[in-house]
Amino acid sequence: MTSKRSKVLAIVLAGGEGKRLMPLTADRAKPAVPFAGIYRLIDFALSNVVNSGYLRVVVLTQYKSHSLDRHVTQTWRMSTLLGNYVTPVPAQQRLGKHWYLGSGDAIFQSLNLIRDEQPDIVVVVGADHVYRMDFSQMVEQHLDSGAACTVAAIRQPISLADQFGVIDVEPESPTRIREFLEKPSDPEGLPDSPGEVLASMGNYVFDADALVEAVTRDATTDGSKHDMGGDIVPAFVRRAQAGVYDYKDNVVPGATDRDRGYWRDVGTLGSYFEAHMDVVAPLPVFNLYNFSWPIFTSYGPQPPAKLVQANGRPAEVDEAVLSPGVVVSGGTVRQSVLSPAVSVAAGATVERAVLMNGVRVGEGAIVRNAILDKNVVVPPGAEIGVDPVADEKRGFQVEDGLTVLGKDQQFPDD
Repeated sequence: MTSKRSKVLAIVLAGGEGKRLMPLTADRAKPAVPFAGIYRLIDFALSNVVNSGYLRVVVLTQYKSHSLDRHVTQTWRMSTLLGNYVTPVPAQQRLGKHWYLGSGDAIFQSLNLIRDEQPDIVVVVGADHVYRMDFSQMVEQHLDSGAACTVAAIRQPISLADQFGVIDVEPESPTRIREFLEKPSDPEGLPDSPGEVLASMGNYVFDADALVEAVTRDATTDGSKHDMGGDIVPAFVRRAQAGVYDYKDNVVPGATDRDRGYWRDVGTLGSYFEAHMDVVAPLPVFNLYNFSWPIFTSYGPQPPAKLVQANGRPAEVDEAVLSPGVVVSGGTVRQSVLSPAVSVAAGATVERAVLMNGVRVGEGAIVRNAILDKNVVVPPGAEIGVDPVADEKRGFQVEDGLTVLGKDQQFPDD
């Protein structure tokens, strides 16, 4: 295979601030936000890269990156004997007294990494989407096409085009990009499917020398926002050097008809929550149990989950993900994700909720339609998510029909 003879460096863009996920991003970068109990969002991007066979990976960080750096360095350890690595690289102000001005500038300020590694191909991926993807197949198409830049794209209904960066293709050559449209109101449908458009996934493959030249030129371009999707890729399109890779053609080992082609941008509290509901569904829309393409992570020395009766009440659990260290003592859990070391006491009900590490739900309490960040303590008999008006009066954030408590947030005395 051609890609096996090409030296590939993977760059993961993990500097995202994630303002729309507040308060979950009040104390951490967006890629460090926990997901599905034991994972961080960045684990999906890194697992895809590593499963694709690319074992030299740099993670560009910037915003509130401590927990992200700690997770990457403690979890993602490669064989140094073979020269493999996953390493976080913070913004270093190498080229002046400013931090990254955009994703394109992040790569420009980190060109030393490319020069040191001297790859033939650079795979650039975002760090805050939930999906499975074999990037080696995209690299194969890129090499065969002769394009200098290839953009991964997922098909979306044309009615949703105004929510995405849309890729307009050449009708006679549908793997060539004719124009890159930012949230268009009236785009053309695809040649083979007029009711659909191709939306950019934020994943790219570049010839290394072409990427170096592009970000270097962009750095001195007046008016540029120095963004990969907004500036760098359109520059390749203008020079007729850009191709598109259709995500529907990606074949991941172990995928089922149910979860094939799954991709979620979890950039809002609503989409983040719904992606969790996809995980807990009886026939999951996103299947965490695909052992042929595992999602790697580390959650520390936690004991097994435990379900016991208390005060004569049995624990009742259905459509739920229980992480190691969870204890449900005579409580009820439905359609929920419980992260490590969560406890649910007797008579308590947790329904349609995402509870992060160390959350404690007291006896007889109710938690419904809620996201509770780490170490929140719900007092006995308290209610969260039952009355949104009351929740707002308590100072809790209510958005998209959800009540959201930040890390260590206290339940006020009534």
